[in-house]
This record gives sequence, structure tokens and C-alpha cells, in this order.
Amino acid sequence: MKKLISTLLFALITVCAASAQDFTADLRRHVEYLSSDGLMGRKAGSEGEAKAAAYLYDKLKQAGLTMLTGREGDNFLIIQDGDTLSSCNVAGILEGYDSDLREEYIVVGAHIDNLGTYPVTVDGQQMTGIYRGADSNASGVSALIEAAKILSGNALFLRRSIIFVGFGAGEEQYAGARFFTSGGEFSDISNVKLMVNLDMLGRGNAENPFEIYSMISRPDLNSMTAYVTDNESVTVKPGIHDGMLFSSDHVAFDMADIPTLTFSTGRSREYRTSRDVPELVLYNRLAAETHYIATFLKCMAAKDLLFPSASVSAAETDDQVYSMTDCDKLPQFFHSDLKHFMDSWVYKYVKYPQAAIDKGIQGTVNVSFIIEKDGSVSNVKVEKGVDELLDAEAVKVISVSPKWIPAEIGRKKVRCQITVPVEFKLQKGSHFGIKR
Repeated sequence: MKKLISTLLFALITVCAASAQDFTADLRRHVEYLSSDGLMGRKAGSEGEAKAAAYLYDKLKQAGLTMLTGREGDNFLIIQDGDTLSSCNVAGILEGYDSDLREEYIVVGAHIDNLGTYPVTVDGQQMTGIYRGADSNASGVSALIEAAKILSGNALFLRRSIIFVGFGAGEEQYAGARFFTSGGEFSDISNVKLMVNLDMLGRGNAENPFEIYSMISRPDLNSMTAYVTDNESVTVKPGIHDGMLFSSDHVAFDMADIPTLTFSTGRSREYRTSRDVPELVLYNRLAAETHYIATFLKCMAAKDLLFPSASVSAAETDDQVYSMTDCDKLPQFFHSDLKHFMDSWVYKYVKYPQAAIDKGIQGTVNVSFIIEKDGSVSNVKVEKGVDELLDAEAVKVISVSPKWIPAEIGRKKVRCQITVPVEFKLQKGSHFGIKR
């Protein structure tokens, strides 16, 4: 029976693909409204943010979702510079049909606020400029609305339940997302199995490619994207971003130990400026991305196992040390990679010993260390040294590293050994230099 329903589901998705281009004009209307003068930049706690929340509520309700909040949203307070601001989240749900999986939830979210206004002088006159935030994040909210409409038309075929949320005060340390994960409008947070964040989707081109940003293991991400392309016809496919994960509402879910991924085209040159206007949004690309996101969500709601690697046994209690090539998920330094560790920590704080400078000693010190399961650094030692002065300095700066995000195998934290080269190089025309 489940196989028959799944077959019907995928047939219906194919039908939806034919109409995927029909909502480009709707996406444009959403972005233009959310970026308009009347919303004044949608600053957290402002009337403009409240109007954006009401607009989202109306659109989700019109799409046929069961609303979890009223039109005024689920309110929460923010204390900022001695003032108390009132913001809100808006949420609706499409309930799954499968008795075994309907109590598993996928949360899809986008923050509705932006930076508000700023003073500007034009010809000697004081005026008010608006941070319109067309890409950040009217584009994400627009994609949320249209993805909800696509999925609502097929709600009877969703095995898992999908919750759509517009987060208030995303620009205020993800306050709305933190309120949601603390049991705001939705109390069954322990059954949220995946959070999908939509942020800055309006500039998809060669310079700003459509990508997935995530700390989910690469095998699981590959399994998810392969499941979509194996079962569906899509016109655009996201890459998997290998660099730094930018801050957004997903952070609150990461802190609650809920797997997250963010769909985004990244930060454009107009990010957080008054030039982030509706005219620069690439609506045809946004439509294709939205169709992919809806298809992805539909497939994840139907998938037997969201995370196949979770069934792979990795002894959490063992003390084995793994290499980076063994790990499904590499250790991360402040949500970024090894290069970020070298540039922002090692070469920022290492000091070239004066005695080594005086003696003209230079070279590369190879240092190994272990990232423990709790993220701490241990067992720092020189694998190939140059001189005891340089060796000791390299070991010292690595030994006092802040905690990392530990490596994982099969979604279990493991100990991981890393070896890095710390280069000390005297430069002509200066006392010394450390190569970065």
C-alpha cells in the first residue's frame, strides 16, 4: 500500500513540475510588497514587521494550511538597549498521513524582518532611507509562501508533517527561531527531525550560486539530493557549500541538536545596504529554486529514513582516533574549515620568537593534535620540527585553541587527528613575517 501511495505521490509531483513556472509573477508580487515603502524595512518590533507577519499569515491560510498562530502571530518580547520590543512568529502546518511518520516534523522557516530605516540628507534636507531587504529576506519569505502552496495541493500524499514558519526578529540574534525552539507556538520540538532554512534566494547566478549550507554529514546530504534527482525532474540543482556557514535562523535549531540545512544564493554585494531592492531579484531563478525546494520537501516527507548514516554503528564510547578522511563530517572551527583556523587563530596569535629572528631561524613546523568529542584540543605535538624556539611557539598557540565542533561518523561524535604546517618565514625589508 505504501509503495502504491509513493508511486501516486511521485506522479503528482511530476504534474506539479509542469506548473512550476506559473508562480514567477506571484513571487515578484510578494517581494515587492514586503520591500515596499509601507513596510519601512520591516525592522524587528516595528509596524512594518507586523504587517509582513499578517501578510504571511493570510497567504499561508489561503494556501490551505492549518494555522498554528493567529493573524497577529505568536508574540514574544525582546529587551534591547533598555527598550522592550514586541515581535512575533507566524506558523501553519500540513499534516502527514502516515500513522508511523506523521508525528515527525520538518520545519521550513524564513525570517520576515530586516534592518528598518536610516537617516539620510538630500540637498540639505533630512529624509528617511529604507533598507528594503528584497533579497534579505523578502526572497526567502516569498519562496516559503509558494512552496507551501505547491505542497498544500498535495498534502494528502505527505507522510511526515511539514510546518511553515515566518520567524520574527531574525536580525536580533534569531530571537524568533530561539522562541520557537523553546516551545513557543509549537511544543513538540523533540519530534522535529529536520529544519530547512530559506534565506537570501533572490540572486542566483554564477557569482551567487544556489547552494545548500549545512553541518549535516556529506553522506546524508548526498543521500537527500540524490533521492530528489532520482525521483524527480528539476530544472535547477543546488550545490553543497564547502565553506563557512553564515549565521541565520538555523543556529537556534543547531543549538537544540536538530539537523538543519539552509537553501541560499549567498550574500550579494547589496547585502545589508539600501541597494537591496526588488529590481535586482532574479525572479525566474527564484521560481526554479522554489520549485526545487518544494520538491525537496515533498521527497523528504516521503523518505523512509531521513538520515541513513544514523543506522551506521559508530561506537560513541570508543577512544579510537580517526583521520579526517575517515569522517563523514569534518571537525569545524567556528562553523568553518581548517583554513579558517589557520588564518583566524594560528597566524593571528602566533608570535615569531625574537631569539629566532636574531639567529635567522625560519622554516615549517608540522604539528599534530586531536579534536576530542567535546571539541577540545588535546595531544598537541610536533611531528616535524625546525628549532625548539619555533616548535614551542607553534605548539603553544594551537594548545590554547577555542573548542571546535567535533568530527562525526554515522552522526556520532568521534576523536579526529589533524596535522597542520605552521610556517615561520623571515621576509626581506621587515624584521620578520609569518606566512599566511
